[in-house]
Amino acid sequence: MSNEVLYLLLPGYAAHEAVYLSQAIASDEFALKENPKYVNKVVAPTMMPVKSIGGFCTLPDYSFDTIPDDYAALVLIGGFGWATTLSDKVVPIVRNAIEKRKIVGAICNAASFMAKHGFLNNVKHTGNGLEQLKLWGAANYTNDKGYIHVQAVCDNNIVTANGSATLEFAKELLSLLENDTPERIEMYYQFNKKGFCSLYN
Repeated sequence: MSNEVLYLLLPGYAAHEAVYLSQAIASDEFALKENPKYVNKVVAPTMMPVKSIGGFCTLPDYSFDTIPDDYAALVLIGGFGWATTLSDKVVPIVRNAIEKRKIVGAICNAASFMAKHGFLNNVKHTGNGLEQLKLWGAANYTNDKGYIHVQAVCDNNIVTANGSATLEFAKELLSLLENDTPERIEMYYQFNKKGFCSLYN
C-alpha cells in the first residue's frame, strides 16, 4: 500500500482544517521526521495553485487527472468549493476510494458533500449539523439516524467532522492510519486541545 496521504483541495479551501493532521504526519515534537510513515500530498482540480479562504496558494502534487490509484488515505478539506459544481468532479474519486476500502476523511462542507452524493448512507457520521446534511443531501441522504452530534466520527474507514473539529478530525485519522502509538496520538491531541499552560503549570 502506498504511504501517501492525499489532501483534496478545492478553491476557497479552509487551510486550518489540514494543519494538525499534516503536521503530525510530517513531524514530531522536535522536528521533521527523517523517516515518516506517511507522506503528505495535495490533489487539486488542475496543477495550477489553489487558493485558500485566507489567501494562501498551494501548489498541487496531483491534479484530478493524475491522482494515483494507490494511496493510504483521501482527505477532503472543507471550504467554499464544495458548494460549487466543481465538486461534482470529485464524486468518482471518492466512489473509487470507498470501493477500494481506502481511508476517507471529510470535514466541514466536505462532509455535506458526502451526504449530497449518498456516501454517508451506510456509516455513522457527523458534519456541520443534521440540518445542513439534510439540506445538501436532499433525497440522496437517507441515513439521518446514522448522524451523531459530536465533533468527529469514525466508522468503516470513513471519518467525518464538523468545521470546528480540526483536532478531533486529525486524531481520528491518525488513529485509523496508526501513524503513532495510541498514547502519543492522545498526547498530541491533548497538548493542542488544552494548551501548554494548562498542561504544564
